[in-house]
Amino acid sequence: MGNNMKSKGLSVSIIFEAESANYGESVGNVASLKKIARGKGEQHTYISRQAIRYNIVEQLGEPYAEVKAEGSGEKKVIQFHPDATIQDYPEIDFFGYLKTEKGTGGKKRSAKVRLSNAISLETFKGDLDYLTNKGLADRLKENMNIAQAEIHRSYYRYTLTADLEQIGIDEEYEIEISNEEKVRRVKRLLDTVAVLYRDIRGRREDLKPLFAIGGVYDIKNPVFQNVLEVKDNSLVVEQIEGVLFENIKKDTYCGLIQGKFDNDNEIKNKLDSKSMPEFFEILKTKVSEYYESN
Repeated sequence: MGNNMKSKGLSVSIIFEAESANYGESVGNVASLKKIARGKGEQHTYISRQAIRYNIVEQLGEPYAEVKAEGSGEKKVIQFHPDATIQDYPEIDFFGYLKTEKGTGGKKRSAKVRLSNAISLETFKGDLDYLTNKGLADRLKENMNIAQAEIHRSYYRYTLTADLEQIGIDEEYEIEISNEEKVRRVKRLLDTVAVLYRDIRGRREDLKPLFAIGGVYDIKNPVFQNVLEVKDNSLVVEQIEGVLFENIKKDTYCGLIQGKFDNDNEIKNKLDSKSMPEFFEILKTKVSEYYESN
């Protein structure tokens, strides 16, 4: 099966603001946020790429791919059903699959849409929330149960990259969907990211972008993944300008929700930012133009 489409990558880096959106294993009765350490041990919380993927798939509005359980007991593995293909399920078209099969090498397809972890841009200071079930315990005149949970509100950044010419093509099953369907799927993905949210512990956290930058490029590098920083509530524009090579700058667009960052005017003047709806409409137009030209 040949693929003669021109190599193109969609890359979007996003900053959003959220609170305590991904917990790991608890320590005693303290719920612990997922964290990494940087520099001199400063801690940053993060939302894993798997968690973001879960929310994207949940909110795509497309049918879930069928799954099945293989094996038994502790060796039981849940995986995508052998009959579940990219023909019917954008979920595995975007994020790939691994289907094991006894006596064979199985079938696999790498992700064509890749996500980074969403890393906090502000350090975690060890804040704790104190939790009880007093409301219920009082009804029985019993002692309440006590627990604690780490809490952290911060700006976060993450990057989505997509191999546009590989979406909709699966050589394992010799499937290629129409370009019209590829456009529909990628646009649906962008619409989902534009208003993404995450339900956790009774809260609905808004993962909608406050700032976003990206485009459709001749390269597939996650261009802005390592240069989005916020210092003193201002976006560090110099770092973004530092990666705007001519071949990147001409294809780059930027979206901004005004009023969140203290340097809105600098962002507008130096990066020619658009409103967030305009930004996503431009990306969707570029995606359409790409598939229509192939």
